[in-house]
Amino acid sequence: MIPLSLYIHFPWCIQKCPYCDFNSHKNNEALYAPYMKTLIDDITEILPYIWGRKIHSIFIGGGTPSLMPPELLDQFFSQLRTLLNFNPNIEITMEANPGTVDSSYFKAYREIGINRLSIGVQSLNDLQLEKIGRIHSSEEALKAFEIARSAGFTNINCDLMFGLPLQTIDGALSDLKGILALKPEHISHYQLTLEPNTYFHRYEPELPLEESIEEMQLQSHQILAEHGYQHYEVSAFAQKDRESQHNRNYWEFGDYVGIGAGAHGKITMMNNQTILRTQMEKHPRTYVEKSAKERLTMAEIGGGDLPFEFFLNTLRLKSGVPSAYWQERTFLPFEKIAPFVIKNQNSGLLIPSQEWITPTEKGHLFVNTMLEEFI
Repeated sequence: MIPLSLYIHFPWCIQKCPYCDFNSHKNNEALYAPYMKTLIDDITEILPYIWGRKIHSIFIGGGTPSLMPPELLDQFFSQLRTLLNFNPNIEITMEANPGTVDSSYFKAYREIGINRLSIGVQSLNDLQLEKIGRIHSSEEALKAFEIARSAGFTNINCDLMFGLPLQTIDGALSDLKGILALKPEHISHYQLTLEPNTYFHRYEPELPLEESIEEMQLQSHQILAEHGYQHYEVSAFAQKDRESQHNRNYWEFGDYVGIGAGAHGKITMMNNQTILRTQMEKHPRTYVEKSAKERLTMAEIGGGDLPFEFFLNTLRLKSGVPSAYWQERTFLPFEKIAPFVIKNQNSGLLIPSQEWITPTEKGHLFVNTMLEEFI
């Protein structure tokens, strides 16, 4: 059985960051309670498509989920557990903004069953934080981590960006060393990109030269390796046995239910060997006002789209995936992708193997080039 995860989207923030292209909106506490009820309605609507399957991981993303009052979240999880079958070792992650951290909230979240936090630190330089529109200071970021540890969290991810406006190589490495001093179990280390439909895309900040950004990345990867962090995905680094199980399921082309405003999902129907793509109504108020059937769009992923979808995810993993995953998770014969695999093995972008599909070090630099073949 293909692993199944659950993604829950919480769409509100205190303010939107200028680089953010996620579905986030100005905070509206009046909608919190009806929104949580609507999430349960979504699960009820999707339940026939996932009946009997265990949930292996849950990720609560946003937006800023750490704005959510624990009592509402507790009620939600109580209902969720009556509807879904949780794996005994389930990983439940919540994203947290250091500017919204409350020690009593963190303790309550831990008691509810959330066992992994992802803290959006982004930088430990106050000037940089101000430039990228974050509402927290470096001191608040460090305090948030301390509060999380005190609340009993033993599995914490820190998000850290590099290539920030006018950032120097020394500045980027200083941020990384500050994060490493905290000894988080996981670090998401990624470059600032100017996404369409964002403030930074319309009003471009002055970014470091490309050569400087490459050096930031190269030296950071070396430092992370020296500190025992395994580089298992393009921008993900983990201590031993601390990889994100939820994200890894995405990258291995697993299944996931997506609930909440704008959430996407992927559900495999084993009985008729079809793969469904789901999407929820995007705007939070409209999402709450519509019925469960009205806000859910569901469509089959065509066989012509599957190679791109499969490799878009699996080529991100340093370890690659077993070749058998292709047929097991798409129901298509390996012959459909054999020319692509052989071609890129011969060009040095994939490691020669019949059992695994794994990018080489060079291949990790040319993932987009490989994907262009399917577009």
